[in-house]
Amino acid sequence: MSKPVEGETNASEAEAEQVHQHYEGHGHSHGGMIALAIGAIGVVFGDIGTSPIYAFRETFASHHGVPGIQVDPVHIYGVLSLVFWSMMIVVTFKYVLTIMKADNKGEGGSLALLALINRKSENAKWTGPFILLGVFATALFYGDSMITPAMSVLSATEGLQYVHPGFKDWIVPLAVAILFALFAIQARGTEKVGKLFGPIMLLYFLTLAGMGLMHLTAMPGIILETLNPLNAIKFFMTDGFRAFVAMGSVVLAVTGAEALYADMGHFGRKPIGVSWMTFVLPSLMLNYMGQGAMVLSTTPDQAALLIKDPFFLMIPDMVRIPVIFLALAATIIASQAVISGAFSLTQQAIQLGFLPRMQIKHTSASAAGQIYIPTLNWGLMIMVIILVLFFRSSSNLAAAYGIAVTGAMFIDTILLAAVLITLWRWPVWKAAPLVAVFIIVDMAYLGANLLKVPQGGWVPLVIGLFIFTLLTTWSRGRALMRASMTEGTIPMEIFAKSAHSSAQRVAGTAIFMASTANGVPSALLHNIKHNKVLHERVIVLTVAIQDVPFVPEEKRSSCQDLGAGFYRVKLNYGFLEETDVPTALKAVNMCGEPFEMMKTSFFLSRQTLIASSKPGMAIWREKLFAWMLRNAASAMTFFRLPSNRVVELGSQVEI
Repeated sequence: MSKPVEGETNASEAEAEQVHQHYEGHGHSHGGMIALAIGAIGVVFGDIGTSPIYAFRETFASHHGVPGIQVDPVHIYGVLSLVFWSMMIVVTFKYVLTIMKADNKGEGGSLALLALINRKSENAKWTGPFILLGVFATALFYGDSMITPAMSVLSATEGLQYVHPGFKDWIVPLAVAILFALFAIQARGTEKVGKLFGPIMLLYFLTLAGMGLMHLTAMPGIILETLNPLNAIKFFMTDGFRAFVAMGSVVLAVTGAEALYADMGHFGRKPIGVSWMTFVLPSLMLNYMGQGAMVLSTTPDQAALLIKDPFFLMIPDMVRIPVIFLALAATIIASQAVISGAFSLTQQAIQLGFLPRMQIKHTSASAAGQIYIPTLNWGLMIMVIILVLFFRSSSNLAAAYGIAVTGAMFIDTILLAAVLITLWRWPVWKAAPLVAVFIIVDMAYLGANLLKVPQGGWVPLVIGLFIFTLLTTWSRGRALMRASMTEGTIPMEIFAKSAHSSAQRVAGTAIFMASTANGVPSALLHNIKHNKVLHERVIVLTVAIQDVPFVPEEKRSSCQDLGAGFYRVKLNYGFLEETDVPTALKAVNMCGEPFEMMKTSFFLSRQTLIASSKPGMAIWREKLFAWMLRNAASAMTFFRLPSNRVVELGSQVEI
């Protein structure tokens, strides 16, 4: 994996293994099981928790010119059975019981899994396609992070029309206003608001269960019908292709399942699993079954009206207003969780070398994961609001929803196959049946969602392909740039001996950031060429990003004495850590006297890319990479260097 900034690189295999062995689980949430489980309910299950607002309704709607599913017991039971077994296979068996065991030192998500595979496979040639798949899954997540807030908030805002019909014309403006306010408060941090997430979502899930039970009392037999997988099979035997089309909407019931894996590092696998099995899954299914019971317990004409919006129509009149506002709060929380996830994923992508530097602000002194990325925040806000204004209703937006999620789920299954066979050493006869079941289900849902492409499904695909191009262009461009910069470099040991006798020495310490562990940094060469002086102490500093989330402090730094006042220092960071170089240097005592920032100068290289016809990348990608390089945040800010102690020296590089 290429690294994104001057002074940053991969650690060697031996050093990396030492860090991995001494890893002590830094950064994980600590607390009682109940507290963590409640916290998980507030953050992890927001997306999947808001699915009852629209999933059941959309399954019975007409799609792509195919008439809607008939509202009768056969189809109600069939859809409910599909929803239940989808939750069991996709969420319970695939994510909770299998994929979540493939953690990278406690962290989950596509990039964390990718880093795990890359490290454990020792950079084998076969990992190339898996890396591309993992990067594409990451790109799809960004598409999902744009569609989820638009879909969730818009669907809940539509419920206001049941408070007063006059609200109907205000649905879109209100949704835009809520979303703007949500993105506007991100800079303030979500720590205080986040403490309310758990209790609000706890109340929301209890309300889901309560509303479902209220209608189930009139038709308790629907519970057994839902649990019976033969009803799902009968649904397909009765309707064939229409049932396959309906799967594109049934999958809306499990959107958010990938969040269980991505947020695992915050709460741990066991609390998330306990929350899901004992509380979230029962609450969701009670509500879905309640919606079905409500529709079936009426006349056919009434059922045809109720199926158009069963979630809001199942709410009793006396609590309609508070429940609608509770649902709206739940969708805002679900959107917040996705936005925070996008921030965390971007930080990982920057550290792992798939994105250029961006300004990252920490909004909490106590929680390291509370970050804010202004560029990403406002970019997401613009895209989300455009989606709301373009689609204008949750039913229209449902056509775009699902492809990104099912695509990411399918890729997760492929990566899981690599984990089972190569990392866990499962025999093929044992791994193949499990992976086959997951792939068949994933392909069915992905295929059904691909039918949505003409109606709006192209949106997340275009977004995903665009971001995938950015990620791979940056990674490839940095690799080519590093290769170009290291061509013909002088070994540091030889340079130290020759420079010591030919250059005048001045007081103080000079730190030269180096992107590779070998050779002389270009800034050092330019400095001695133009200024013809060297400081008494010269430090060649490399920041190494490990394939683990956090690095213990005792493995943070290493120092090599090159003689003649030259030292090579390496700082190790995990891909979830902030690269605070001055703080790390204060703890380094192996390079002569302690570091004093007021007596230390930092020399950075700023490269100007010259596109050329060299083999490596197409010219348009080289120009795209050059644009990304120009707009990357300052290395001074990224490494938290003191602004009055930094000197930048420019150079031109051809790739």
